[in-house]
Amino acid sequence: MRFGREGKVEMTLVEPRRHPPKDDVTADQLAGYFRRLFPLHRSITGAGVRATHDILGEILPLERIEVASGTPVFDWTVPPEWVVREAYVVTPDGHRILDVADNNLHLLNYAAPFRGRVDRAELDAHLHSLPDQPDAIPYVTSYYERRWGFCIAESMRRALPEGDYEVVVDTEFMDGALTISEAVLAGTEPDEVLISTYTCHPSMANHELSGPLVAAFLYRRLAAAPRRLTYRFVFVPETIGSIAYLSLRGEHLKQHLIAGYVVNCLGLEARFTYKRSRRGTTVADRAAIHALTRDGRKADILDFFPSGSDERQYCSPGFDLPVGSIMRTPYAAFPEYHTSLDGPDRISFEALLGSLDLYFEVCQVLEHNLLYRNLSPYGEPNLGRRGLYPTLGAAVQSSRRIDAMMWLLNLADGTHDLLAIAERSGIDLESLIAAAADCQEAELIARVGHAGADQQ
Repeated sequence: MRFGREGKVEMTLVEPRRHPPKDDVTADQLAGYFRRLFPLHRSITGAGVRATHDILGEILPLERIEVASGTPVFDWTVPPEWVVREAYVVTPDGHRILDVADNNLHLLNYAAPFRGRVDRAELDAHLHSLPDQPDAIPYVTSYYERRWGFCIAESMRRALPEGDYEVVVDTEFMDGALTISEAVLAGTEPDEVLISTYTCHPSMANHELSGPLVAAFLYRRLAAAPRRLTYRFVFVPETIGSIAYLSLRGEHLKQHLIAGYVVNCLGLEARFTYKRSRRGTTVADRAAIHALTRDGRKADILDFFPSGSDERQYCSPGFDLPVGSIMRTPYAAFPEYHTSLDGPDRISFEALLGSLDLYFEVCQVLEHNLLYRNLSPYGEPNLGRRGLYPTLGAAVQSSRRIDAMMWLLNLADGTHDLLAIAERSGIDLESLIAAAADCQEAELIARVGHAGADQQ
């Protein structure tokens, strides 16, 4: 993955949970699934991906899609499936090192098979390390170019002695498939929200497993809540997976998607970052920013840039879907990114719970972001005879309630959704939701249409 600009990580306290459901996920549950998922050897294809989806399928009902190797998907072709049996190096004095069985990151991801004896210089040409992070094993891939190689800590690389090394890379490329899983949680309406995450990075905590865990438990929480929207959860290998998925579902998404988010990098104790969609002012953008900045919260808001994670596929010009990304720390903006340092001791399960809370809150904003039309638009409606204008009560509370109704009635013209009214008036969304319920009951407004992706 590429990160298009420099990012700054600001460490903060994990936000307190606002109103978690009574029967909700705990940090211990997240940790339990994490421990089972972390050792699996994932890539863009293969058994590790399917095993990952099997475990996630215990949390939400996933349906498997297998896209055959060699299938053209737009300008790409689904690659052969990669099989890993074993891979290691034996030093001149007989010690086995760089064993993929010890750490998945030791083997170049998608490494070609090789067996033989090489001298120190030839071995070095196939090693990958990070001079600036001497104790880190880097994550390196070669999906579309056949080569063999190993990833090694720079400190270990410097200490390798001269001599001949035995190299074993027992891998295979086969006609198999690329694995995608999805779960569609139906609402009362066909408008959809996309929750997309990836399951292709081995042995990384924040950059890999934080996303699938938050997405899976978000399904469980939404399934237990009233909803009008339909939620589409997608688990794909990054880039090639989302491109393949768009080749299957892209036209459907163009017709039905009102908002979507790529879920990743959510496990560090840092404040949130939101990356806008390509259009920048979609309902997805406005709902996320509203939730992130309410009650004086601080968040970093990034404009769209055409690199990063799978949002760049969903926002490619042929689709231009309303898809952004909510993260705690953007990819490449934390030093452990794409290395062995992004391990189990780095992730915070309390931070994951806070991330789950935030995503659920964004979904609740989307659920309540409706369009209304004033049924009595000529002059100010008589609120008193409808029992909506208080004759006695706390002045501040009465004023706030009346202000919300006045703004709602004035802007409820079928073009301003509740978020737009909140943005224009400065009144919190909850007050406008309550005002809408009162006014609808009094037959002063009626819901019309739906909040489209570019509503202002």
